[in-house]
Amino acid sequence: MRGRWRGMGKGARVGAAALAFALVASVLTGCSQAPRVEEDLLARPYTGRFYDDPPSATGTPGTVVRAEITPGAPEGSTAWRILFRSTELDGRTVLNSGMLVVPDGAAPLGGRTIVSWGHPTTGSAEKCAPSRSVDPYFWMEGLPDLLAQGYAVVATDYTGMGVPGPDSYLVGATEGRNVLDAARAARNVLGTDASDRLLLWGHSQGGQAVLFATELWKQYAPELDLRGVAVAAPAADLASLLRADIGDLSGVSIGSYAFAAYAQVYGADVGTILTPAAVAALPTINGFCLITQNDALHAVAKPLIGRFVTGDPETTEPWATLLRQNTPGSARLPVPLLVAQGLDDTLVRPESTAAFVDHERQLGTAVTYHEVPGATHATIADRALPAVLGFLRDAAKG
Repeated sequence: MRGRWRGMGKGARVGAAALAFALVASVLTGCSQAPRVEEDLLARPYTGRFYDDPPSATGTPGTVVRAEITPGAPEGSTAWRILFRSTELDGRTVLNSGMLVVPDGAAPLGGRTIVSWGHPTTGSAEKCAPSRSVDPYFWMEGLPDLLAQGYAVVATDYTGMGVPGPDSYLVGATEGRNVLDAARAARNVLGTDASDRLLLWGHSQGGQAVLFATELWKQYAPELDLRGVAVAAPAADLASLLRADIGDLSGVSIGSYAFAAYAQVYGADVGTILTPAAVAALPTINGFCLITQNDALHAVAKPLIGRFVTGDPETTEPWATLLRQNTPGSARLPVPLLVAQGLDDTLVRPESTAAFVDHERQLGTAVTYHEVPGATHATIADRALPAVLGFLRDAAKG
């Protein structure tokens, strides 16, 4: 699959991306019909030495400590795998990995606007990082179209993925810093001509990440000129998300990643919310990646459906407080926001996203709400892409 974007027409590219996230949906819903050939290809690990012996994380956030030109980039572009510095929740410096893709040719006057992409859930283990896959471009929704519009596109792996670091699954403040530091890193790679102008774009978990990045921006990275943010089916109400899905495979998978991360980051005891069987299975489930280890994940997670939690995470402490702390919407966003939601999404429910939009509007955020009939959680980012591209283009103009 390396380099499969080259020569693809737009319809084929969109179809390939939709297939990738149809596989996400198949994992979360327990469907066994995902194409095995595609899954096997996606599961192939990156075999280079780029991630070996990572350098010290000590240093300024956004500093690039390693960069490698990566083959197979979309036609007319150059790509790098990058290691860069970021910060975690308590302010300690951490090392992050990611991808940077830039169009070839001369940059426009004033440099290229950066789009920092927040990816949806692929797992929480180091090996599950999108940049570590054999075809990292596969996971960056809208990449060819973003490049065609002249953007420099950067995509962070969240802290703890790609290279060692604390687990950051659905830890909003860490993910948000990762998204902003990836944009800083894009400016520090020679040959990108990246400006300080910034747009954010994310799907699902990545929607949560870029919303937190927007809330943190003025305090954390004021040198960047953030112009707008677009999200598709964002994880914008974690309590609602877990409550709606905790009784199926998606709830077990997402809950396992989230409870393990919060236990590590905040010191919470998973035994206060999970059954003994779920506690015992947690390390195994957290070693699996979504999509690429479908069968193994199902084998462990399915028996836990209906016997995963001992209480309601929304009312059981400290989990209720932790979920609120990691739910975006604490303050008015200072830039325009586009929210896209599929009306056939059974993972991030339309009513949850509509409530988030209403909340943001009450805070005074300028929100464009784009509902897409027939779109699911797997397909919403691609189905909404024309609206997203138009919104980002207008936002970039200020």
